Order: sequence, then structure tokens, then C-alpha cells
Amino acid sequence: MPETTTTDEDAAGGETEPESALATARRQLERAAAHVDVDSGVVTRLKHPTKVQQVSVPLRLDDGSLEVFTGYRAQHDDVRGPYKGGLRFHPEVTADECVGLSMWMTWKCAVMDLPFGGAKGGVAVDPKTLSDEERERLTRRFAEELRDVVGPKKDVPAPDMGTGPQEMAWFMDAYSMQQGETTPGVVTGKPPVIGGSYGREEAPGRSVAIVTREAIDYYDWDIEETTVAVQGFGSVGANAARLLDDWGASIVAVSDVDGAIYDPDGLDTQDVKGHDERPGMVSGYDAPQSMTNAELLELDVDILIPAAVGEVITADNVDDISAEMVVEGANGPTTFAADTILEERGIPVIPDILANAGGVTVSYFEWLQDINRRQWSLERVHEELEQEMLDAWDAVREHVEADDLTWRDAAYAVALSRIGGAKETRGLWP
Repeated sequence: MPETTTTDEDAAGGETEPESALATARRQLERAAAHVDVDSGVVTRLKHPTKVQQVSVPLRLDDGSLEVFTGYRAQHDDVRGPYKGGLRFHPEVTADECVGLSMWMTWKCAVMDLPFGGAKGGVAVDPKTLSDEERERLTRRFAEELRDVVGPKKDVPAPDMGTGPQEMAWFMDAYSMQQGETTPGVVTGKPPVIGGSYGREEAPGRSVAIVTREAIDYYDWDIEETTVAVQGFGSVGANAARLLDDWGASIVAVSDVDGAIYDPDGLDTQDVKGHDERPGMVSGYDAPQSMTNAELLELDVDILIPAAVGEVITADNVDDISAEMVVEGANGPTTFAADTILEERGIPVIPDILANAGGVTVSYFEWLQDINRRQWSLERVHEELEQEMLDAWDAVREHVEADDLTWRDAAYAVALSRIGGAKETRGLWP
């Protein structure tokens, strides 16, 4: 199931062909512009990336043969600071996908009020087909191909689908060797031993939990009486579920790629191992009931957290969604059509650009640590992330209340007002 496309609803009420990430990002920009007093020229400029780099990445395979893969780096906007965004290894990476995702990163950084713009890139390759040695050679060569367009003050990549701390370590090392000096700030999401930040990997899940807690409080629910279903018990879902469990919520269902488990009395989230920790543990766990991922989405719970992949709530299944609230842990889990129907049904959807923004926020902390050559403690990272998430929540909440907007529209309004203000102040040159 693609993570970065969405689908529109046709006149008959079904789903049409998937809409590209770029088309969706532009549609969301236009909708947000209707709620913000920003110059139309700024909106026009934001529909287009500043630059898209396409490179060939030759790779010598372990058997001695040579393959050439295509890599991309889309840089959407840097009016507020260096470009920021992940690098993914996935067979369906395209230029348009990277542009659309880079636009979402621009909004995410702006809604969190971080001094970054948006970028995204990757290589069109299935990393599961590569050995560790081949992945290393691919990463290092990709770093060389992008060397002129990235840097701590230009563009700061991070992990994404198919990449992680090790790939960032290889990328940083390759870049540093070419520059002639160790440059940890060229990427974030590195292992702490070489300049990475403590708390980076669990940050998206932690921010999902914080935002969910604030939403529970906003709607005057009792967290100890709140039931939660989490689709995707990986890095994001597991960390979110365990924190909410610690705070008193009842996590009644979780899933991995193979299936879901359900316990109406609540699962022991510490005992259930996530897919990243032990693949297959979730679906094989001794729970009162097993079900499919699709069935988990339809459970009668207070909060549904889709934290696996995109496009899981669509016009085809949205009428079966029984949750009272949706908090987006994954990127783009709700299609445009489904989002409209949930709005009509009065079901609040807390958007991904706010809920899972903990990753880029702690990446910002890592960037600061690298620049200053001073590592923060895990406790400080958690404290700083908590405050940043609360500040962003309050900014979005104020727009929800003042302008009677949905949470998604309010988040985009906050982002666009900040980007638009910066664009108008800096002006167009020459």
C-alpha cells in the first residue's frame, strides 16, 4: 500500500485512481490559502519546488555485476532556513513524490516553528534486495552525488522509509571525507556516538502520544476511560501506545504487517514487542482475539491511531470507522475524500504534520547539538520536545477556536501564515 499517494472521490462516491503526493500537497495548499490572508503570488510560488536534483547512482553488486539506480533530492522552500527532510530507499521513489513530500515537510517545519524549509529525496531501489555491504556502497555513492546540494547550512537529510541511523552514519562519513573535515550536522538521525541525538528514534511516537493526550484533555475526556487502537506497532505506534498506556489510556488493539490483536480490557504494551523489536511478535501474541489490519480500523474505540502506512482510511472504508477521533501517526493515512467524510460526521482528525512532528523537531535539536558540539541528555530532549509540541498544539488550537476550522485546516493555516509572512518580508529578488 503506497505511503505517499491519496485518492479523490468520484461523483458516484467511490475512489478514483490514486492522486499523487504532489497533487495532494497542492490541493491542501490551496485549501489552506482560503483561510489565511497571504498574497496570491506567495501561494503560486509555493506550488513549485526551488530545485529538484536527479542523479544516477551506480552500484557494484556483491556478485560483481553493475546496476545503476536513480536518486532524487527535491528542495521545496528555504525561506525560513535550510532545507530539511528524509532520504528513503524504496522502489517507488519518483521526482513528483519527492516534490510532494518536500512540500509537506515545509508545512511540518512551519507548524512547529522550526527554522527549516522542506526537502525530501531518495533512491528508487528495494533495500530488502541489498546486502549490508551493498546498502553501504549505495548510500556512500548517493552522498557523493548529492554533495554539492546538501550541507549543514544548505540541506540536512534524515532517515525515512528504508533508511535508518546506519545509513545516516555512512552518508555523514562519505560527505565528511569529501569535505576534508568531520561534519556531523550534514544529516540528522545518526547514532548518538557520532553526534546523533538521544531520543530521536522514538520522537515521532512520543509526539503522537503528547498530542493525543492534549486532544483528550481538549475534548474533556477522562484518559483513564479512553480506549485506543493503534495500527502499526512499529517505532511510531509502539512508542505512542506505551506512553499513552503509562498515562492511563487503555490500548485495546495493536497490529503489525501480519495482523492485529485485540483485548477489550487493554493490552500490556510493554509485554507486546513491536515489529521493529521482534518481527511477527504482535500477530503471534497470545491475545483474546486476532483480526486483520482492516478490522482494527473499524473497532468501536475512542481514538484510532493509524501509524503504519498511508492511505488506510479511504472513501471505501470511512463509513465503517467507529472511532470518536483519529490521530494520524503515519504520513498521509487519511485520503482527501475520507477526510471530508470524517469532517461531515463530526469526527476530529489530528493531522500528521502536527501529531508526528516530533521526528523533525528532535532532528532540529540534533542539528543544534552538532553545530555547538555539545550533546543534550535524554531528559533535556524530552523536556524540550514536550514544550515544542505544546506550543505548536496551542497555536493550532487557537485557529480551531477562533476561525472554526478543522484541526487539519488550522495546522495548515498556522504553517502558511508563517511561511507567507517570511516570503512577503524577504520579497522576490531580483
